Amino acid sequence: MIIPTQKVTREQTKLHNGRLVLNTIYEHEPVSRADIARLTGLTATTVSNVAADLLENVLVEEETLSSSVRGKPPTLLRVVRDAYQLICLDVSRSSFYGAIINLRGEVLTQISIPVLRQTGDAALSLIYDLIDPLISAATSPILGIGIGAPGIIDPDTGFVHRAVNLGWYDLPLHNLLRERYNLSVHIVNAGQAAVLAEHIFGYHRNTPDLVVIKVGNDAGAGIILNGNLLLGNGFGAGEIGHIAVVENGELCRCGNVGCLETVVNNQSIVKRAQAIARDNPDSLLNRLVTSPAEIDISVVRQALIADDKTLLPIITEVGRYLGIAAASIVGVLSPPRIIIAGSVTQLGQPLLDIINQEMDNHSLSKLMSQTQVEFTSLGVDIVLKGAAALLLYHELGVGYGLSF
Repeated sequence: MIIPTQKVTREQTKLHNGRLVLNTIYEHEPVSRADIARLTGLTATTVSNVAADLLENVLVEEETLSSSVRGKPPTLLRVVRDAYQLICLDVSRSSFYGAIINLRGEVLTQISIPVLRQTGDAALSLIYDLIDPLISAATSPILGIGIGAPGIIDPDTGFVHRAVNLGWYDLPLHNLLRERYNLSVHIVNAGQAAVLAEHIFGYHRNTPDLVVIKVGNDAGAGIILNGNLLLGNGFGAGEIGHIAVVENGELCRCGNVGCLETVVNNQSIVKRAQAIARDNPDSLLNRLVTSPAEIDISVVRQALIADDKTLLPIITEVGRYLGIAAASIVGVLSPPRIIIAGSVTQLGQPLLDIINQEMDNHSLSKLMSQTQVEFTSLGVDIVLKGAAALLLYHELGVGYGLSF
């Protein structure tokens, strides 16, 4: 029996063409209509009609280049970067961060609120305390709200099924925000947000195969394979932070023992640095603070820049466990590139060197030689920019070749 294929409607075709043209302008601007037609395979008439709609909606603008060649100079199209503003949140860190970001991923305004170990409804209230002033401060129409959060999240429904650090279980976050603000809302795991940020805004943007390991308050990975954001069965792909790596190790907040997160996250690094400061009264750490209790990840970074040798065991241990985790990813996926992100990057080049060394020790040399490991170029705002990338993808079709 031949099953008839579903007929594509005129509206679907128009939406597809509009997103395709806008994405092409976004990636190649400034670009002429003729070049858009060549790059997309659409007819010149279709491109002109779509461009007219985008111009009318002030999503793109024209610019005319001066030319020394006789004849009419070409008219090029580019995205109006402030046509919309995006409300973006990163709730995966020890403070919640919110920002207004434009269509080019530029952070225009940023605010933060310390979490102070608040969980459940109290942590949810902090999200409202971020979004309310950001909406008030917006100076252009708001495209929507994008959030990168820890835990296992269904990006289709915006349900946070499990975020142990925040005490969220089956939280209908999308519905709560949609009802309160009447805006489009998109939510994704913070590691997945990080890889989306690299894909849309990073140095290696549009790379079809990419892994980002993000370590800060938590630890996780985002994975894009063959242009597909890998979500996994139950939306748990990339949850490497809760793989047990230390036998009889520390109790993790997830309830298991010896998870990767317990030996590489900020709390673990700071705890060990505080112990070093107490055991070594003359250490550089003690010159940077009045008491070990004041040490945080930025203080550790300052001491490392000043070549404090007492911290080398910390870098060695964190790098060793991250290297083992990265080697496992290479063995399973063999990606061409793994990018390290999050506040752990403040440990600097020595950390990267140890990660590479441990990967050499725990993976086939042939595979390792084909995988490059580097720090992100997007800095500490990578999850915020990933939330922006999420909105751009769903609302405007930017990153149109990507799929979830």
